[in-house]
Amino acid sequence: MKIQILYENNEVIVVNKPAGLLTHNDGKDKNKTLTDWALERYPKIKNVGEPSRYRGNEIARHGIAHRLDRETSGVIVLAKTQESFLNLKKQFQERKITKIYNAFVYGEIKKEKDIINRPIGKSKSDFRKWSAQRGARGDLREAITYYKVLKKNKDFSYVEVSPKTGRTHQIRVHFKAINHPVVCDKLYAPKHICGLGFERLALHAKSLEFSLINGEVIFAESELPKDFKYALTLLT
Repeated sequence: MKIQILYENNEVIVVNKPAGLLTHNDGKDKNKTLTDWALERYPKIKNVGEPSRYRGNEIARHGIAHRLDRETSGVIVLAKTQESFLNLKKQFQERKITKIYNAFVYGEIKKEKDIINRPIGKSKSDFRKWSAQRGARGDLREAITYYKVLKKNKDFSYVEVSPKTGRTHQIRVHFKAINHPVVCDKLYAPKHICGLGFERLALHAKSLEFSLINGEVIFAESELPKDFKYALTLLT
């Protein structure tokens, strides 16, 4: 796998994850993952972090402190040591890490910028989905997303998004809740036809800002992928 490294030192590796690549094994898919790449390149990363569970089995996540959905491209950080992992985990928990995404969504968003402050629970209709709408099941967890519109027409809006919490599918769920789902989201907007040339979820993790153990601030940014650049030429 050819993975672009955006920043690296003895604590972390920051990479630009391509769309279509799983962050870590999910217990079902047999394809190579980002953690497979990391293990091959950095054998000492083995068992750094905390495992996840799938159907009662533990799945190692070798260095993963956060994740991106399979179809989401962009910046992700991996910890090389357990101390670095715990440092990143603490910053994520305390909401001290700044994450910026770009996304194309359906429809013309009227407000140039706004805050989506809607708790997220499980969908009542599909076990794979989460919901920020009436009828969500289970424990409703606080979820806050800031956004601003960068470009739009009557059919689509191009937005910059900054989630302040890190709920599963948060950006996708929040924009679905305000009736502007992310373009080509086959889970949350299955009845929409993919537009602007997209064949995958139109979501890109543009940048990440975090602190090393010594307090030094690291800012990493990825270039927009080709499908995003092409979509921008169509958004007139």
